[in-house]
Amino acid sequence: MATTSTPTAIPTAIPFAIPFLDAARGVPTTHAPVWFMRQAGRSLPEYRAVRGEGSILDAIKNPELSAEITLQPVRRHGVDAAVLYSDIVVPAHAIGFGIDVAPGTGPVAAQPFRGAADMARLRPFEPEADTPYVLETVRQLAAQLPATVPLLAFAGAPFTVASYLVEGRPSRTYEHTKALMHTDEPLWNRLMQALVQHSTASIASQLDNGAQAFQLFDSWAGALSRADYDRYVLPHSQAVFANLAASHPQAPGIHFGIGCDHLLESMLAAGPQVLGLDWRTTIQAARARMGANLVVQGNLDPALVLAGTSVALAGADDVLADNGGHPGHIFNLGHGVQPNTDPGVLTAIVAHVHERTTR
Repeated sequence: MATTSTPTAIPTAIPFAIPFLDAARGVPTTHAPVWFMRQAGRSLPEYRAVRGEGSILDAIKNPELSAEITLQPVRRHGVDAAVLYSDIVVPAHAIGFGIDVAPGTGPVAAQPFRGAADMARLRPFEPEADTPYVLETVRQLAAQLPATVPLLAFAGAPFTVASYLVEGRPSRTYEHTKALMHTDEPLWNRLMQALVQHSTASIASQLDNGAQAFQLFDSWAGALSRADYDRYVLPHSQAVFANLAASHPQAPGIHFGIGCDHLLESMLAAGPQVLGLDWRTTIQAARARMGANLVVQGNLDPALVLAGTSVALAGADDVLADNGGHPGHIFNLGHGVQPNTDPGVLTAIVAHVHERTTR
């Protein structure tokens, strides 16, 4: 039976078992692994104590700080994976496109991508030269994490990053993005191909320096119809997964988006080993549609965590029952941890899931 850890000591490694990697490959493991999207961040008092002022992009440039923030939820919650403290616009920011992350707003670009001339602002991303601080953070984490807790690399999928570059800020309508798709498809494809290179190079560099798996966030793909996704997005997401499968075949990849029930078959066709589900799609329904061997990640509603421990644990039990003991399950929320989450509830979920699934 797993036990919760204190905020001051990394959990002791269990020899030979890496539950996260085993589950990602659909292999039976000691217990269902747990991690939370946005587990490193504002819900933790220790994060608020060290984070400082300014943009997240400034904090990311400090390897010691970024490594410490990444480690905090591993210490506190006893999760089975650490996710690199970073942001999906890091590559575009690093090459000088002109995008930042505004507190309370999200990614903003003073001069959005609106025409062919803007391609000159999207040179290839060279991780060793452009983000050496990220690679140093990854190396520090690879040295400090216990052997049973892999580090997850991540990057934004080409569509979601493109939507920020084109809109210039978070959007509900994606009017400029959809207009570019439908009025200048060749330019749209050039933009997406540039971002395929960014995503691939970013993840590959993290894997080269010690990360062992990755997640590609296509957070806003759900804003598209299935037809538009298949035509304008799927080929580019496929390229990212294909490139990484060729260069890092040992590293399982997760594909995740919000409100993507109508896109799940296409997102799986992009080539991930693990399909992330939000709370709207049951695990049983996903496997009925895409095969009994489907490996999934998810999918407790983050709002249930806000409702308190008893509600959250009941919701966790529902997710575990929905999975039905299938070995290919990584327990997570159906989206990220909310800033006003009680960290104690997350710690209780980890212990509860470990206890209920220990084999």
